[in-house]
Amino acid sequence: MANTINKKQNLAMQALLKRQDYLVTQGNDLPRAFGNLTSFEHKVLDYCFSFVKSDSKLEEAFNVSTSDILHHLGLSSQGKNYRRVGEAFKRLNEQTALYLSFKNQGGKVVLRMAQLFEYIDFVEDGAIHFKFSRPAAPYVFQLRKNFYSFHLSELANVRSKYALTMMKLWNANSNGKLESTSIKGSIADWQSWFLGSNSHGDPIHWQSGRFKQKVLGTAISELGKLYPQTLFTLMTNKQGRAVTGYQLDITNIHTSLKL
Repeated sequence: MANTINKKQNLAMQALLKRQDYLVTQGNDLPRAFGNLTSFEHKVLDYCFSFVKSDSKLEEAFNVSTSDILHHLGLSSQGKNYRRVGEAFKRLNEQTALYLSFKNQGGKVVLRMAQLFEYIDFVEDGAIHFKFSRPAAPYVFQLRKNFYSFHLSELANVRSKYALTMMKLWNANSNGKLESTSIKGSIADWQSWFLGSNSHGDPIHWQSGRFKQKVLGTAISELGKLYPQTLFTLMTNKQGRAVTGYQLDITNIHTSLKL
């Protein structure tokens, strides 16, 4: 009977995992966890991350003004842009659920379902106060300390959501230095990183040819223009005729020639 109970418990956990393809187990997993955000929402989230410093405390709350966000993003202080920021934070509140995996003191695997933000306050004068949740804060702080080395100005230059996601994956996989690295994953991994999940929490799936052209091709093309001395090589892994995953090799080319 005990084995039957354990099997049912394992099946229940597997069912939960299917609703969110990627678990967060360390700080550099965070860029992979929010594939369902738009480019604008990613940039607002990155602005929030930028407030975390090396001496920040886990219980610390952060303050920002809507006008500062608009200025950073190069937008005018019009009513529609204020509403756009407000809608972005609403989406961040709704779309940043986290599945955190760890082992308890008894050595058993725990899957904790949490939110990125503990709260987001909007004040009528345009001020915004936010605090990362207690379960998420250590991962955010680790991300900022070890992996998020690029400047906000670099992120602001990225136009497409897909290029922004690929840039974060590159950064996380090269220990925060945007150096040569390889990013490997199954097709389910790649699509969860870039496409996220629908309103029901189910992973979004695209046909592999469409995904490669519209998502990976778009991202590589844009980053290739932003970083002309970097070579992006995408390899498709197949089993027979079926695409099983991708490997992206990113190589910095050290040369005095203008490429």
